[in-house]
Amino acid sequence: MDFLYGTWHWSISGFLIGITMLLLIYFGKTFGMSSNLRTICTILGAKGKSNYFNFDWREQKWNLAVVLGAILGGYFATHFLNGDDILQLNAKTLEQLKLLHIDLPNGKIVPDAIFSIDKLFSFKGFFVLLLGGFLIGFGTPYAGGCTSGHAITGLSNLQLPSLIAVIGFFIGGLIATYFLIPLLF
Repeated sequence: MDFLYGTWHWSISGFLIGITMLLLIYFGKTFGMSSNLRTICTILGAKGKSNYFNFDWREQKWNLAVVLGAILGGYFATHFLNGDDILQLNAKTLEQLKLLHIDLPNGKIVPDAIFSIDKLFSFKGFFVLLLGGFLIGFGTPYAGGCTSGHAITGLSNLQLPSLIAVIGFFIGGLIATYFLIPLLF
């Protein structure tokens, strides 16, 4: 059981994602986490409100199981597999966090300067969360999928729009890291 407590090599998860993608392609399915929001909205009655939600959500039940697995996996990993040394950030990353005036995570996954309850209920924290939610909620359907959908499914299927989207995600991440986050925090 000790192998569960340590960090696994990236090639293990890469191999498992590759096998999963082959199975999804074989069964004619596509993977993406954001499509679950559409499915949940349809289940809750949005079907009559917009054509975007007018589809048979029962065909996407398997994808809801992926979300449930991600939630349960995260819960079990943090509550039962979280050793003291599971999070080891690179020294250069820690230096960059200090330069941005972001406190070090201190064994947590995320720094409190961005993700604490106090910051969430501040005006700036709530505004950032609201704006981010809007951008994701609007941008995901507009882009035809989320980062996991384009980067995993789209690139596995050799789709040019997914390659363009993934390049855009990386450029957006770099802009946010070097320009937006220093302005906000």
